[in-house]
Amino acid sequence: MAGGAWKVAYADFVTAMMAFFLLLWILNMVPPETKAGLAAYFSGERNFDSSSTSPVSNNPFIHNTDKIDARDFKMTEVEKSHYAIAQKLRQMLMADAVPQSSSGISADDVGVQLHINSDVMFRAGAVELLPEGEKILQSVLAILLDYNLYLVVRGHADPQEARPPYASCWELSGARAAAMVHYLADKGIKPTRMRGVAYGDTRPLKPGIDEKSRAANRRVEFFFHRPEVMSYSIVY
Repeated sequence: MAGGAWKVAYADFVTAMMAFFLLLWILNMVPPETKAGLAAYFSGERNFDSSSTSPVSNNPFIHNTDKIDARDFKMTEVEKSHYAIAQKLRQMLMADAVPQSSSGISADDVGVQLHINSDVMFRAGAVELLPEGEKILQSVLAILLDYNLYLVVRGHADPQEARPPYASCWELSGARAAAMVHYLADKGIKPTRMRGVAYGDTRPLKPGIDEKSRAANRRVEFFFHRPEVMSYSIVY
């Protein structure tokens, strides 16, 4: 018995080495962007969102619009209204030819969210709306006129695009959110139905190690939700 103990130890060693080389192989296959995101996650440096839905990303009822059509269960009245809003937003994006990579729609049991890349709506480092941005706000306005909904406008910015007179991405994202809320208020939407929130670069979608991922992080989000959940922290 004692003479064969080394065989057990050797087998454990071989198993450990196989697991180690398998780990190395998997790491070699992972894209650098994903590695950076994992490293940041475990180091606690940044809080990356797992999807475009930001504060509601942990809600199990989230649906992307490409999946909403396929739902075969009976929808509640709330779900039906969310479905109708999501469909309107999708039609708007298609009509205005907003690239799929620059936009997205999601829904949960609280509301519906539209996110748009800031580059579609604003010039770099500025808060003046581009013509495309004004078209998007016209569609947002139409939904607020048609439905008794409240709106949270969230601004997200990339630190590299902040420039005077905006000292940081906080000021830039806040100024953009305020500009959009102001636009809608001028068109007749009561200010009490809207909120503008500045997140700066605190809720990135990607690690931001290259221009493609930084472009995904600089975005604006329109979260349409029911009036009775106005006090929920989840809408912010």
